[in-house]
Amino acid sequence: MPRQADIARVAGVSQATVSVVLGGNRTGVRLSEQTRLRVLEAAERLGYVPDPVAKRLASSRNNLLGLYTFTPAFPVDVADSYYPILAGVEAEAAALGKDLIMFTASSAVPDRIRRTRLADGCLFLGRHVPVDGIADLLAAGFPIVYIGRRTELGGRIPHVGADYVSASAEVITRLARAGHTRVRYLREPDDAPSSGDRERGVRAAAADVGASLVVTRTDGPDLDAASVRRWLADGVTALVVEETDTGAVFHATWRALGEAGISVPGDVSLAVLGRPPEGTPGPVISGFEVPRRALGRAAVRLLASLVEPGAGEPSLHRLLTCPPVVGETIATVA
Repeated sequence: MPRQADIARVAGVSQATVSVVLGGNRTGVRLSEQTRLRVLEAAERLGYVPDPVAKRLASSRNNLLGLYTFTPAFPVDVADSYYPILAGVEAEAAALGKDLIMFTASSAVPDRIRRTRLADGCLFLGRHVPVDGIADLLAAGFPIVYIGRRTELGGRIPHVGADYVSASAEVITRLARAGHTRVRYLREPDDAPSSGDRERGVRAAAADVGASLVVTRTDGPDLDAASVRRWLADGVTALVVEETDTGAVFHATWRALGEAGISVPGDVSLAVLGRPPEGTPGPVISGFEVPRRALGRAAVRLLASLVEPGAGEPSLHRLLTCPPVVGETIATVA
């Protein structure tokens, strides 16, 4: 591999001059433009690539952004809910001239999380925050951004998330406009912020429109045909289901409706707070889009602004709008 000494020999200058030029002349050494161009041309001709370790020692940055995901394996299936987020991360990093280091571990052990400091800053992706590890990074002033709204550590975690509260409220309002006054909301028992935000939106909108709302927490196995028949007999005309990474509650609800012979939206209206799992048969399910690709891109931009602060202070907490999906599964109550 060519070294700076080789560039100096080809360009006919001292190695110190080469170091100044390739380092961007941060100290303001007086150099002629002709000399600067001669050094750059020699470096290009020799195929010189700076040693990233040496560059980091010199500048404290190496144009590397980390991405730490708590999934057991890096998701590559396009049907995986993380896939579009990761695609957005990659696209924006490339647009900014940044490279990515992937930290893929299902464990949130603080020692593993500290490895992210190999990068200039790190994105985190997962339903729950490893509080101890993240607190250590924040205390050290290491730039981090969480993909998804976070409330832990007193709200000090920079994040880019989706506005689930407003989007979920809009779904309930849409049902109310169609005449639905008795709604059952099905969600997983897990208390991730995204789940809490959806329920907050659902409850607030139901109170605003005067709808009767029952919230059922379930992981799916207890949902069966008898359950949904009983709900309909009690006057429920609409089911609303939380979207999660696993899709467990939606799958269980859809299966129970089929086993009970209940048609959607003929017998009951159905909406999902997000999108149904890929490949769900039947009509287009009403709900909203989670802007996952945009989340990935916006998170990279925020992280880059924390790594290299520019003019003005970036907004450390940003929520993106979730566009509604009208779908075909909300019918008007006769």
